[in-house]
Amino acid sequence: MRLQFFGKLSIAEQLDEGYRIGIRRHNEEVTKNRHILSRIIDCVKFCGAFELALRGHNESESSDNPGIFRGLVDFVASLDGVLKEHLENASVFKGTSKTVQNELLDCMLSVMREHIIQEAQNSDFLSIQADETTDIATQCQLVLVLRYIDGKSNVQESRAINTVFEHREGLIRCFETIRDSGDFDPVTTREAGGFAMLLEDQDFNFFLQLFHNIMPHVDILYAKLQKKDIDSVHIKGSIQQFQQDIQKIRNSLHSLVNQSSEGASQPKRRRLLSPEVHERIATEVCDTILQHTMERFCFTSHLVSATLLQADRFEQYTVAFPEDALSRTLKAYPVLNGSKLKTELSLIYCKEEFRTCCGAVDLLQLFKENNLEEVFSETVTLLKILITTPMTTAEAERCFSTLKRVKTFLRNSMTQERLNALAMLSMEKRMVTEIIDFNQKVIEKFASQKERRAKFIFK
Repeated sequence: MRLQFFGKLSIAEQLDEGYRIGIRRHNEEVTKNRHILSRIIDCVKFCGAFELALRGHNESESSDNPGIFRGLVDFVASLDGVLKEHLENASVFKGTSKTVQNELLDCMLSVMREHIIQEAQNSDFLSIQADETTDIATQCQLVLVLRYIDGKSNVQESRAINTVFEHREGLIRCFETIRDSGDFDPVTTREAGGFAMLLEDQDFNFFLQLFHNIMPHVDILYAKLQKKDIDSVHIKGSIQQFQQDIQKIRNSLHSLVNQSSEGASQPKRRRLLSPEVHERIATEVCDTILQHTMERFCFTSHLVSATLLQADRFEQYTVAFPEDALSRTLKAYPVLNGSKLKTELSLIYCKEEFRTCCGAVDLLQLFKENNLEEVFSETVTLLKILITTPMTTAEAERCFSTLKRVKTFLRNSMTQERLNALAMLSMEKRMVTEIIDFNQKVIEKFASQKERRAKFIFK
């Protein structure tokens, strides 16, 4: 008799009905355990995304303060019968201990890191920002910000003056009421009187008016610089617009001084500044803002390449091609083919549809949506370089803000590994929701970390 084997399964495995029943029961138990662990992972993700402390003062069953994580698990169990039964009867693996929390956080951090590394490896260009700060426990914390373009062509990073100016009359009446009512203590009455006098002061009102004119432009520039998808083309135009607006204010200072002088009515309790002094100080303020803007946002020579792709200049470039900017760009980025880039740019400058794009990101999206990446290959490469180049340190500052919310005075003994995972869950909450089968990937890593008494691996 000749015995044959089919694949890798032995004859005994094919014939043994009891073995197949055991496999089926094992997989059913694994499915149940994975469902339970997935619910626990959801609770950890929720706490991490909203920067909530997982642990409480006492996590025992009879505790009145078991912590947000335990409370959230109990709430989910009230809606999930399988999890509720598990928590009531579990003797081998319950999944709510501090150790399991830390192991799950390590697995989540590992999955997120692998996802980011894979996306970064698939991108053509990558920029890295590094910054450091000191946390509440006086430990030095380093943040690394990776900026790149993913497969979907996405980039992966109120003022009090206006309130006082707009409600000045109401504030004066309020302070005068407090001062004259006699219902407040002497300190409050004196302070209210002082504020009322300040709001009626001619010098104060002139500078209040000046900064009321300046701050809206600062707010607009600030909002633009905070965007994750800011690029060198867009930021250069924003800076130029801001400088033009401040220059207009500087040029109109004489009329502002005259307007302030004509509308002034103040008792002469002290010597006031003359209109000439007002104008001189206001001019110094505007000049200081312009000078600091130039120093803060002075572009190095290689970033002149951004001017090649400013849509508002395309019509001008059809008349006079920017040869100097192109030569400096080619010197900064030798990877580019100069003659092909010049041909592509000349064609772009002539086409009306490209002039409506606002910034490098919009132009790159237009190329991708119309399958023009191969036709304009050198321009696409230049766009990717410009978009990948970080323009501000806003993303690193956001990370530090997250750090201060996660590691507080009451949580200053948190381990570095736990801090890394919780901070990443908060900063990359959108990425976590977009990763397909995130929970299953975490479970796979959790199960492979060490031999566990609970079953999580299918046969």
